[in-house]
Amino acid sequence: MAKFLNTSATNYFLEELIKEAKDRLFLISPFLKLNDRIKELLADKNRLKIDVRIVYGKSELQPEEINWLKELTYVRTSFCKNLHAKCYLNEELCIVTSLNLYEFSQVNNNEMGILIRRSEDAELYKDAYEEAQRIIRISEEVRISLERVASQAEAAPEAKAEPEEATEKLTSSKLAQKLGMKTGELIAKLVDSGYLESRDGKHYLTAKGKDAGGEFRLSPKFGPYFLWPESLKP
Repeated sequence: MAKFLNTSATNYFLEELIKEAKDRLFLISPFLKLNDRIKELLADKNRLKIDVRIVYGKSELQPEEINWLKELTYVRTSFCKNLHAKCYLNEELCIVTSLNLYEFSQVNNNEMGILIRRSEDAELYKDAYEEAQRIIRISEEVRISLERVASQAEAAPEAKAEPEEATEKLTSSKLAQKLGMKTGELIAKLVDSGYLESRDGKHYLTAKGKDAGGEFRLSPKFGPYFLWPESLKP
């Protein structure tokens, strides 16, 4: 019989679901942002060569997290447009819940969920598993080009990062390349110059940055990024 989960129980069983995965693990969540505990568990699954599929609708990864995720051979990521479902499965358990994977939701929000055990509700588990498989099939695997999923801090300069823009303005990574520096160095200079401000680990365009011609853009597929005049020299 399906079991109701409150916030703490959802967190507990989600961790158990990941730890107990022996063959496969599906993590379907609109936001691709992983806290330290989830990353530790995923790294362990990768060492054990467990097939992990993560499906997301929007990435909030920082550049170092992108590089970390790229190194996990057995963890594959897929982008699914208009994804709002939150569903987590291994070969025996399934959780359908309001809980996202990112830490804020786990720490501050009130969540609910339903735990389904394959041994007790085989038909219900099968329905959830098949829907998860359908979402995976319609999603676009982006493992090779994960660096293109820019965060507000933006990806590394070698990343073929953001979508092409029909404009003379450059993305942060391309402007950094033009100036002969790494993207992180450029972002730091933009903060020091007052074009960007940093809050809670993310970067935001300031009034000075807007006056200088900076623009914030949000791509449904590639996430948030900045555009700058080609002539900008922070």
